[in-house]
Amino acid sequence: MKIQYHREFLKSYKKRVAPYPKLELQFKKQLDKLITNPNDSTLRDHKLIGKRKNFRSFSVTGNIRVVYVIVNNNVWLFDIGSHNQVY
Repeated sequence: MKIQYHREFLKSYKKRVAPYPKLELQFKKQLDKLITNPNDSTLRDHKLIGKRKNFRSFSVTGNIRVVYVIVNNNVWLFDIGSHNQVY
């Protein structure tokens, strides 16, 4: 599985995650879990509904989420931020 980053994700990551080293480390741990075992319950992975019905989301921390989609065995990361920021 290959990770791809949408430009909006990179923009959000730089603004919302990169300034916080502990959050950045937690994101990397959760991303590794997604790659190695997408069914890990600690990811709290779920399908989205409404306008983003083709997307999925997983949790980095209690309130930080990553919105992504899997296309041709590639994971495209689209957004990261708090629940209110990404939904």
